[in-house]
Amino acid sequence: MQRPQSLWLRKAVFQIHLWTGILLGIYVVLISVSGSAIVFRNELYKSLWPGPKIVPISGPRLSHEALKAAVHRAWPKYSVSYIFDSKRKDEATEIWISKTNDPHAKTRGRLFDPFTGADLGPSRPVLIGLIAWFTDLHTNLLGGETGRKINGYLAIFVVIMSVTGLVLWWPGTGRVRRSLKIDFRANWKRLNWDLHSVVGLWMFAFVFIWGVTGVYVVFPTPFQAVVNHFSPLQLYKLQSSVESPSITRSVPIIPVADGAPPVRRRRPPIKRSPGDIFLRWFYYLHFGNFGDWPVKALWTLLGLVPPFLFITGALMWWNRVLSREARALWPRPWHD
Repeated sequence: MQRPQSLWLRKAVFQIHLWTGILLGIYVVLISVSGSAIVFRNELYKSLWPGPKIVPISGPRLSHEALKAAVHRAWPKYSVSYIFDSKRKDEATEIWISKTNDPHAKTRGRLFDPFTGADLGPSRPVLIGLIAWFTDLHTNLLGGETGRKINGYLAIFVVIMSVTGLVLWWPGTGRVRRSLKIDFRANWKRLNWDLHSVVGLWMFAFVFIWGVTGVYVVFPTPFQAVVNHFSPLQLYKLQSSVESPSITRSVPIIPVADGAPPVRRRRPPIKRSPGDIFLRWFYYLHFGNFGDWPVKALWTLLGLVPPFLFITGALMWWNRVLSREARALWPRPWHD
C-alpha cells in the first residue's frame, strides 16, 4: 500500500502490461479509430442515402435472363447472385454480383436500367460504402467469421491491459493526489509519463467496458449463462447445437400469443427481464446508443484516446530502451 514499486508482483504486472500494449498497439489503433468512425453510422446512413434511382420508362422490362446477360457484358468475370426488382416501374434494378470461382470474393451491389440493361453505377454511395468498410473492420477485422473470433480474443487482452494499467497506476499512500494531475511544467519525459498515467486512469472505465462488451459481442453465450443464473432471460435461451451437443449457442425466442393468426396481427410487446435489460446495455455502452448526439459525440472523441495511450506508452518504453543502451555505451562514474 505504501511502496508498491518494490513488489515483485507489481514488476510482473508491469511486464504483462508492457508487452500486451506493445503487441496490441496496431490493433488498438485500428479498433479505436474504426469504432469512433461508426458511432454515428445510423445517422450518416439516413443523411447520405440518396433514395431510389429513377430511370425513364423506355419499353418493356427486361427479363432476369436478359439482365444477367447485360451484367455479363459489363462485368465478364462476375456472376449474379441476387436480383432485386422494385415494385415501382421507373426504379432501377439492384443486382448483386461477385467474382466467379472465388468463394471469398466480396459481393458488390450495382444498379442496372431494367429497360436497357445499362450499368448505372454502385447501388450505394461511396461514403456509405466507406462506413460499411469501417463497420466490417471494427466487427470482423475484414476477415469474416474468423476475423470476428480473433477480434473477440484480442478484446480479452484489452481487458487485461486495462486492469493491469489500473494496478500499475497505484502510487502508494501519500502520493495519490500527485498522481491525479498532470505537471505541464515538467520535462517532456515526465510529462509523457504523467499523460499516460493520468489519462489512462480517467479512461480506465471506458476501456474496460469497451473490452468486456467487445468480448460479449463475439462470445455472448458465457455472459448469458451467468446472467441467466441470477435473472432468467426471456429473449434468449441456451440450447445445444446440432453439430455438437457440448457447444451451446444463443437462440432468440420471440413470444407470440397463442392462437394468433400468422399474418396481419401484431406481435405482443416483448417483455424483457432484468437480465435482458442488463445484457442490452452492453450494446448501449459499447457505442453510446443510450443517449442523443452529445453522448455519441463524447464516445467518438473518447474512442480516439486509446491510440494516444499507445503512443505515450510506446514513448515511455522507447525512452527506457534508449537510456539502457546509452548507459551501456557510455557508462558514467558511480557518483554521477
